[in-house]
Amino acid sequence: MSNPTDRGVVWLGSPAFPDAARSALGNTQLRANLKRATGTIRDKRLAVASELDDWEELRTAAEAVKRRTSRHLDWYLLQLESSVTAAGGTVHWASDAAEANRIVTALVRATGEKEVVKVKSMATQEIGLNEHLAEAGITAYETDLAELIVQLGDDRPSHILVPAIHKNRSEIRDLFAAEMGNWGLPAPDGLTDDPKALAEAARRHLRDKFLSAKVAVSGANFAVADTGTVMVVESEGNGRMCLTLPETLITVMGIEKVVPTWDDLEVFLQLLPRSSTGERMNPYTSTWTGVTEGDGPQEFHLVLLDNGRADTLADTLGRQALACIRCSACLNVCPVFERTGGHAYGSVYPGPIGAVLTPQLVGVEKAASLPFASTLCGACYDACPVKINIPELLAHLRAEAVEAKRAGRHLPTVEALAMKAATTVLDSPALFTAAQKAGSLGGRALARRGRIRRLPGPLSGWSDTRDTPAPPAESFRTWWRKNREGDR
Repeated sequence: MSNPTDRGVVWLGSPAFPDAARSALGNTQLRANLKRATGTIRDKRLAVASELDDWEELRTAAEAVKRRTSRHLDWYLLQLESSVTAAGGTVHWASDAAEANRIVTALVRATGEKEVVKVKSMATQEIGLNEHLAEAGITAYETDLAELIVQLGDDRPSHILVPAIHKNRSEIRDLFAAEMGNWGLPAPDGLTDDPKALAEAARRHLRDKFLSAKVAVSGANFAVADTGTVMVVESEGNGRMCLTLPETLITVMGIEKVVPTWDDLEVFLQLLPRSSTGERMNPYTSTWTGVTEGDGPQEFHLVLLDNGRADTLADTLGRQALACIRCSACLNVCPVFERTGGHAYGSVYPGPIGAVLTPQLVGVEKAASLPFASTLCGACYDACPVKINIPELLAHLRAEAVEAKRAGRHLPTVEALAMKAATTVLDSPALFTAAQKAGSLGGRALARRGRIRRLPGPLSGWSDTRDTPAPPAESFRTWWRKNREGDR
């Protein structure tokens, strides 16, 4: 993996989305894995969401909480700091990835330990914490099952909720057999790809780490400003082990994760499990407030991470992306993600939310292709439990990407010239009619059995990946003039 960029977000070094997607589309096994997994999660989510008569009211309430919090984020963050400090914790402020990594590394070094266990955390993936700790001689062990799979394979997460969604059971079995022994207890002989057997192998592998680790690193799903309570939700219980057994707990949290009160959590804890895993309630919901003598970690550090979020907040339209609660519902309904997978997005935040969040965190000029990684079908907006208008943001960021590209050029791009020519044609009925006739004649000349196998020139990019029907011999406008114009 690459190092964080100067804006502080890990950019994995993938090619631009169109090139990465083209490679992914050629991987039939990947597409099969994605279709099966996203389809299953999508169907479960629809079933449990439809059970609630007030589902839409809950979405509206969650949207309102996030909007209110973002408008007064500075006040709520100071309140959170005061509450955590009063409860015996220590708060650290990190403006970017480099500062956050320095803080966490110094805290681990202060304990004298060389190993940490980790709860699944996108914030630590964002800043490249594992790589930074490794450079300092500290080994981080992922304990979430999917994150463990990714770590053992020296791979990258491809989904917000299920980071190893791109792998099937047979691939996981082979990986466990080959790599577990390099990280601790090896996989048992004769391991099969039965889910129970795989889970048991992971459980045995991680047990020693849970019992021996003195330091844990976590992310956070929410933090309550008025009490200083931090929350992690997960499905396996591995996170619970990390949050309760070690002596020192270090939590890295994006500043947008704060909510004002406990009452606000009531809304999100109904929306999040249904939108993410298709469950009515989350299996493991862990909360802690500071430290309690004789119970759990005796030292708690909360690292509040900006890393481009303040800049995003300054955009009154773009800031709604910060409302994301990382449920992954938008990924599971996205036709683009289902066919390309998360790696094609080149960021720890894949799918529709990654296409609008990543460009704002790293700068749109560094991720200019991502806002175009969408059909604008709107399924993501319909699925989002906090009503982030992702299609609106995509259009907004596309405009910014075009302006950024234009600002660095003295001559117009081919695309700009094409759009100018199209404007001239569409603005003239005579030119439009002539273009229709020319297109119809040319298209039928290229067609075989009602289909155009390959369009000429730059248009070939369209026909290479899509069926292109031959144009009809007669346009609708011509048909209308012959058959219906006299009816008016």
